[in-house]
Amino acid sequence: MMSFRMATSRLLGMRGTAAGVASRCYYHARQTARGHSKVRPLLLGLMTVGGTYGVYRVYNNNRSTLTGLVRPRTVSAATQPESQDSVYSQGKCHALYLWIHLKPKADAKLCAKVVADIDSHVDAVSPLDLRDEDDEIWAGVGFGADFYGKIGGQSVMDYKYPRRKGALGELPSSGGDLFIHAKCNTYSKLFELCQRIIRELPPDSVDKFEDVYSFVYRNGRDLSGFIDGTENAADEEERREIAVEKETGASYVITQVWVHKLDVINKEEDGTMEKWIGRTRDDSIELNKKPVTSHVARMTGGDNFQQRKRYQIVRQSMPYGNLHDKAGLFFIAYAASPEKFEYMLDRMVGADVDKECDDIMRLTKCVKGTYWYFPGKEQLKKLAS
Repeated sequence: MMSFRMATSRLLGMRGTAAGVASRCYYHARQTARGHSKVRPLLLGLMTVGGTYGVYRVYNNNRSTLTGLVRPRTVSAATQPESQDSVYSQGKCHALYLWIHLKPKADAKLCAKVVADIDSHVDAVSPLDLRDEDDEIWAGVGFGADFYGKIGGQSVMDYKYPRRKGALGELPSSGGDLFIHAKCNTYSKLFELCQRIIRELPPDSVDKFEDVYSFVYRNGRDLSGFIDGTENAADEEERREIAVEKETGASYVITQVWVHKLDVINKEEDGTMEKWIGRTRDDSIELNKKPVTSHVARMTGGDNFQQRKRYQIVRQSMPYGNLHDKAGLFFIAYAASPEKFEYMLDRMVGADVDKECDDIMRLTKCVKGTYWYFPGKEQLKKLAS
């Protein structure tokens, strides 16, 4: 049966922007602050860059009839292999990015079995009989290329992540064995999920890990002040087409930790940064004339106005951090092929034919990055058994 998430998304054909996430999070915060206990509105609509479309539905808070709110309908995608819940679902108010390096002598298959059973970890933290839209968790698990080969896994495409370096900085290759991406409107649920996964892994198997928690900033903006995800795919079917490998239900994922140069952002003129990005800062309007080195021009493949994109990806990036240490953007995106990422990364560091670099690297620095393979649900079940 189609999940509640799937049904609501298809009902609306939602816009996948960070601004849309922000509108839902704002509403969620308002209702939480008011302390509603008997009746809880469900926000099904969300804000796009062009405006807001809202559909509200009120239901009794018995927390057990959630899946009956929207009647599922059959779609052609149902015949394709199913992907994990994090892959093309919409964003929520917070996200967890759990990046794990295992020790060389760790039992790789046992570790894979623990994380592959991601649904049981989610159910333990957010029990089905108590779950509502505030604390439901959409999660997925990915595997590094070396680790996946070690446990006998096979991907259709190679997804090694090479280090890149250009005139404006480098894109380091950080490796990693296991990665969890989870989304929830309640921060503490993500913290609990991380605790549980680390605790359930075999003793003395983890070499190091980093758990990053993200948040919505200023109604869907990046910490630089620019609106994030303006050109993300609109509806669920389109997002699936972009993000999911048809044969397997799998997805290839890029993760990068970007640390923003807040001193540069705070003192630089808007006009200068707009040329670096290729859009206006206030309302994210694409510049008619923009440098070939602007971020928009580098990612789309040219500096023409509304240049047709060579490749599309499903971005799920969000701001993270604190002021005493580091803050910036946790970049994460899903695609049906790593070729899409390769093209974009080459164009960032001047490795494409025109040798130009991406001006976005003037206001932020990449300190960590790699690719992951998120198997389809059937593949994942085999690892969990």
